[in-house]
Amino acid sequence: MDLTAPPSGRARLLAFDGGGIRGLFSLEVAKRIETLLREKTGKPDLVLADHFHYMGGTSTGAIIATFLSWGMPVNEVIRLYRENSKLMFTKAGLGAIFKNRFDGEPISDFLRSFFVENNGTPATLGTSKLRTLLLVVTRNASTGSPWPMSNNPRALYNDRSKPGCNLDLPLWQIVRASTAAPTFFPPEVIEITDQIDGSIKKHVFAFEDGGVTPFNNPAYLLYTMATLPEYKLAWPDGKERMSLVSVGTGRVKTGRGGKLVEHLLAQAKSLPAALIGSAQWMQDLVCRQQGECRYGDPLDSELGTLVRENPRAAFLYARYDRAIGEAEMKAALEVSKKGFTLDNIELMDFLGEMGATYAEHAVKLEHFDHD
Repeated sequence: MDLTAPPSGRARLLAFDGGGIRGLFSLEVAKRIETLLREKTGKPDLVLADHFHYMGGTSTGAIIATFLSWGMPVNEVIRLYRENSKLMFTKAGLGAIFKNRFDGEPISDFLRSFFVENNGTPATLGTSKLRTLLLVVTRNASTGSPWPMSNNPRALYNDRSKPGCNLDLPLWQIVRASTAAPTFFPPEVIEITDQIDGSIKKHVFAFEDGGVTPFNNPAYLLYTMATLPEYKLAWPDGKERMSLVSVGTGRVKTGRGGKLVEHLLAQAKSLPAALIGSAQWMQDLVCRQQGECRYGDPLDSELGTLVRENPRAAFLYARYDRAIGEAEMKAALEVSKKGFTLDNIELMDFLGEMGATYAEHAVKLEHFDHD
């Protein structure tokens, strides 16, 4: 099957934000979408890879998108998250604790053992086991630039006739790179080969979490890679030809509240989350401006939701995410004193219940699939 051919109806894009263990919230949204599609089609075994054509994710969203593109039902992905969460957040040893909080080997071992071909060899980015096009957002820490990687065989660096084809890179390693959050996990070191002026050169790069690029919310980047001619797909857009579903992990407030002045350490600790949150907001705004937004929480008190008809829309758009308010913060602290941190596995049940409740009332197929 040619994954690059423009779909005959709407091209359906599905994007997942980064957010650590809060990906369990996102998975409940995905589960609701899957349930509604099964009911609509009468196919109880339908998976999201049967419906969507291009999936993308950043960090924990990259794990989710890759599992779903692999053809897994959402319940199975949830099971894997729950069963392997303690393993993935294994504390680093004394020798590494001043570099990163967690050991990178357990999550690497998990991904390496899962993403394999039928004969047990490592699956690559170009594997036929991926049933959709896939985008994984990483950051090349060596060059300081975002590195979105896709299995689109037409892409410039996916040419199998040239050395260093990205399609030959191990899939597990690319996903691991997207999840290597600075201070949480060590970077993923990948050797990249390229050809410059007829000379083959090898580079060893350190890759880290795509969440420290502007694309922790990768939705608009996914649309761009599906339509911009330079990415070699150039799918036609327009709300009759394309839909985009963007799934968040729950928005935690990053403001300091009534503290008008904060000491240096507190500012340093809060700055990364504040910058990531601001970039996510901007990506959502651009999607609502360029698309016809069918669903989404208010962006702010001035813009509102921007849910309205847009005759010039490039796609139908739905943003499934919700603010985590004071009531949820207090309830979460009763479960675990660590609250909504990215690594708080004590909050798994809470996140799942919160996501299921939200998805039950928020998700509707007409937001992205029907007029």
